[in-house]
This record gives sequence, structure tokens and C-alpha cells, in this order.
Amino acid sequence: MAGREEQHVRVAVIGSGFGGLGAAVRLRRQGITDFVVLERADSVGGTWRDNSYPGCACDVPSHLYSFSFAPNPEWPRNFSGQPHIRAYLERVTDIFGLRPHIRFRSEVRHLRWNGDALHWEIETANGSLTADVVVSATGPLSDPKVPDIPGLDSFPGKVFHSARWDHEYELRGKRVAMIGTGASAIQIVPAIQPEVERLTLFQRTAPWVLPRADRRISAVEKWLHTKVPATRAARRQLLWSIRELQVSAFTKRPDQLGLIEFLAGNHMKKAIKDPALRAALTPDYRIGCKRILLSNTYYPALARPNVDLVTSGLKEVRGNTLIGADGSEVEADAIVFGTGFHVTDMPIAQRVTGAKGTTLAEEWKDGMASLRGASAAGFPNFLTIIGPNTGLGNSSMILMIEAQLNYLADYLRQLDLLGDRTALSARPEAVEDWNRMIQERMKRTVWNTGGCDSWYLDANGRNTTAWPGTTGEFKRLTRQVDLAEYEVLRPKTGTAAGPVGTSADARAEVAA
Repeated sequence: MAGREEQHVRVAVIGSGFGGLGAAVRLRRQGITDFVVLERADSVGGTWRDNSYPGCACDVPSHLYSFSFAPNPEWPRNFSGQPHIRAYLERVTDIFGLRPHIRFRSEVRHLRWNGDALHWEIETANGSLTADVVVSATGPLSDPKVPDIPGLDSFPGKVFHSARWDHEYELRGKRVAMIGTGASAIQIVPAIQPEVERLTLFQRTAPWVLPRADRRISAVEKWLHTKVPATRAARRQLLWSIRELQVSAFTKRPDQLGLIEFLAGNHMKKAIKDPALRAALTPDYRIGCKRILLSNTYYPALARPNVDLVTSGLKEVRGNTLIGADGSEVEADAIVFGTGFHVTDMPIAQRVTGAKGTTLAEEWKDGMASLRGASAAGFPNFLTIIGPNTGLGNSSMILMIEAQLNYLADYLRQLDLLGDRTALSARPEAVEDWNRMIQERMKRTVWNTGGCDSWYLDANGRNTTAWPGTTGEFKRLTRQVDLAEYEVLRPKTGTAAGPVGTSADARAEVAA
């Protein structure tokens, strides 16, 4: 080996959030040590490293929002905050000996499939390498989205996104504009309201907000979960079961969500006494169509005298003046964008070039689609963790990640059984069949019928984000790789094993 930049590995994992670290742990538990984790930052944590805004916390109970193979009996609260979740991921990294495999400050600039060598050529900010298999675990909530607002570049104050919080900027005594009313915004608003001079919230769409059943986990509970692991497992099982029972209302019978809307309405009435403000905060779509938010402090903060609500999006910026789509004008010293992420147009897709010489972004121009949320047609030995249609509306994404880790493990087993220098390429018809099933089931879901425009939908109005079923069902459907859904690629010979076909690239080589 001439040097580090020529290194070849069995597996390259992109990202060190829950998905990337989970993949690394699974590889080590499978006995695979010939792998690297490519991380663009200088520490692990993914979205829980990047999102450090005031009040940042998870809206899924801690004992469910953690790996089943790495339980944490010491969670401090029912819904833990960002520092505790990030610390948990650091501990997972150390406990499972992952640090020697991680290359920090190694943002992936380009991935290209080499059909002759049957491997991926990877260019990073810290050198180049090749890999038999690439696992993309960049996650859908990794690249912030800031809308193109006329005049924003000339704003004389401070501007930043919630996922890139500027902790050196002092908000105390400032006039702050919060743009957006998503999961981050409803945590930021009550956290900064007491210290700012004036807080203006630009609300394009009112969210549904339910009470947050949060409390400190007692020392007795922690002791019990440590000394009697069965109690910890039972707690996790109960949290999971409750959410599995809720799924049918979201995916099959949205009309049953009326009671939840009633509870959310009562929750608002307790804090918001002004009828006009209450009307402005009442959503006009079915609950669950957009992400349901949890907070006990959001509505009380909005009722405070130093908070103003603008019921429209931000249209234009003229100096220090912010102009809403409704014509309202507000003076501000700082603008905080809580406007979400590139979910259906993930930037990593622009950097991946497959077997046909086209990028993943080009192949997905009409909408993301992959086989079982993992394999895109034309991109051999390339798997995604939290890929298309694997998102959830009411449960823990860690459950979906672990299901995809099962699929990854079997994928690698199949490659081992097929022999050296082989690759699996998802058949286009298999991807189409899977995606057709997903979209047919999606027609009945609250995300498609609830009357809202959410980040679950892509530019074409198709839901390429959410999973229209239970986590248990997804786990069953991704337990094993079905080789009939793949072509087996071999160098030059073009031969195939069993029911799988012959790749177009291999046939061309034989014809030549």
C-alpha cells in the first residue's frame, strides 16, 4: 500500500449520528473490522451534535430513543435534552471501540461506482479511498434549509439557522425574529422569550401541540433499571406498544384522530386566553398531517407581553425591517431560521454517481425511491440508513435504524456467500414494486389526506419520507435480503447466481 489515500476497506460508513454509529457497532458485532466511518465534523453525534439551540430536547421518550443493544438506565428525564443524548452517543462510541475507525473532518465530496473493479471510489476532504460497500447514514435532518428571502443578504443584524446556533451572539435585550413553527421553534421560543426584549414569531402554518409528559426520572427508577434489567426492558416494551397501537389512526383511519385534536385544543385554551390569538394558533388541517409537537411551555410563552405573532411567512427584508407575506412590518436585530432541512433533496445525493454515470440526485429527480428503504436502482453495494419512506410520525427512529441494520448485516452475509468481488444491484422492477406498494398505502394516510403541505412531501407532492405502517412490520420486511430482488454483479464474466439476472454492465463486457 503506497499511502493512506489508496486505502481500500470492506465498508465505508458516511456519518456518525445514530445511523452511522449503529452501523459501525453492527459491523464490529458481525466480526467485520475492515471499515471506516467518514465524518465531516470533528466529533460524533450527527443531528444531536449540530442542534444545540436553547431548549433542544427529544420528543420521543429516552428509553425508546436509544439502541436496544446499548441501554442506558441513567437517563435523567422521560424526554432527555440534547446534551444527554449527545453524551450517550459519545459513550456508545467508546464502549464499542469505534474511535479507531472514525475519520473526522472527512466530508465526502464525491462517490463514484467503478464497474470494472466493482467498488466505490471515494473522495473526501481528508484523502481518497475505495470501498466494496458504502453505507450512507447522513440522515435527513443534517443539512439546514434557509429560504431565499429577498434582501436577507443585506440584513445588518445577526442571521443563523437553529441547527447552526451561534452561542457567541448575546440575545439578551435584542429584538429577535423566529422564522418557522416546527419542532425546533417551539423549543426555542420559550427558552429565549424571558431574555429577549421582543420576540416576533413568523408562523406560516399553525402546528398542533400536545402536552409533554416530561418529568425527572427518580433515583429509585434508575437503580431498579440498573439492578433489574427486566424492568428497563419492560418500560421500553410498553413505550413501543403504545405507539404501535396508534399507527392505524395515522395510516388507515385518520378520522379517528378527532379526540386527539380535542385534547390539543384544550391544551391551548389553558394557556391562551385571548380569543383572537387562540384563533390564529388553531390549525386548519387534520392533526398528524404535519408533525405533532409536544410542549408545556410554548403556548404560555406566546401569551407573554413581549411576544408578537405574525400569521404569515417572511416575504422580504429591508435593512432592519422584516416584511411578512401579510404586509406586516417588524424591526429586528437578529433572525433565527427554524425552517427545517433538505429532507427530500438530500445534498449527499448530488455527490453519488452510480453505474449509469448519473448521480443519485438525477435518478431521484421525480422523487426518492429505494428498495426497502435501503437500495436504489443503479447504485450497487450502496445502502442508506433512514432512506426513502422510512420516517415516522409517532415513534422512535432508532427502531427503524435497527431494522435497517439487520438488513445491512444480511446484505453483507449474502455478499460473503456469493464470494469475493461480487456486488448486489437492486433490480429496477423490484424498486418500482416496493415504491408502488408504499404509494398505494400512502393514499389513506393522514399525511396525504390531512389537508396540509408538510416536509414529508417532495416538490411533486409525493410522500417519499414517511413509512405507512408499524415499526414491527418494517422490521419483518427488512429482516433478510431477498436475492430475487437483486442482480449479482461479477467482474467481466457477467455470470449470476441462482434466480438473479445478469447486469447490463457485465453483459456489455461479455459482448465486447
